[in-house]
Amino acid sequence: MVLTDLHSHTNYCDGNNTPEEMVLSAIEKGMECIGLSGHGHTSFDESFCMSVEGQREYIAEVKRLKEKYADQIELRLGVELDSFSDEGFADFDYAIASTHYIFVGDEFFSVDDTPELLAEACDKYFGGDYYALCEAYFEAEAQAITKTNGDIIGHFDLVSKFNEKCKFWDENDPRYVAAWQKAANALIASGRPFEINTGAISRGWRTQPYPSLEMIEYIKERGGKFILSSDSHNTENLLYEFETYQKYLSNPSNL
Repeated sequence: MVLTDLHSHTNYCDGNNTPEEMVLSAIEKGMECIGLSGHGHTSFDESFCMSVEGQREYIAEVKRLKEKYADQIELRLGVELDSFSDEGFADFDYAIASTHYIFVGDEFFSVDDTPELLAEACDKYFGGDYYALCEAYFEAEAQAITKTNGDIIGHFDLVSKFNEKCKFWDENDPRYVAAWQKAANALIASGRPFEINTGAISRGWRTQPYPSLEMIEYIKERGGKFILSSDSHNTENLLYEFETYQKYLSNPSNL
């Protein structure tokens, strides 16, 4: 079983546990490597990211823990950068490139806050046209690596977090399919691996990972690479469903 998890959050951003608690949980689970990947600063929305000062403290704390637990686990200092983050990752071991926002006019809105806020934003900015919203999201997502120079492609289809059972739009609609395939093609060309991210499953929003199984097959057929990520915001969800999706990658009939 894969015992490395590079996408996790602590109480320096929107996670529930301290970095040390996350490391100790990883050791208890027998993990070989854990990456802590706090949300990089976004000046236009500080509701869930690390503050500028908090980011400096986070770096120092993770470096301290690296030394303290060096004989028990490999700890990597990571950051999750948004396509619109205002700081790079020179001080980090690696970066996850993600898109949480759409920029419309002179405003940003988050696609993964609540279903109600997503519906409000769709009405306000796109006249209720969810396909236009998704097209705007995947246009930004296609540039995630170009904008961040990140090492890992984070939750590729985050925009669908609240769309379980096609609540807001039909995921087989040609407009939606064309939008995500165009973004996937651009990101596959970057050579960076896509996460198979189980975070929305553990939190009860989805029954499939990011990307969806259809997307995974499309990406795999075109030479895309994958890593498993829990996007854990607490100690309990590290390695969440990794065994399931490791088996799936080796043989889709296993799921």
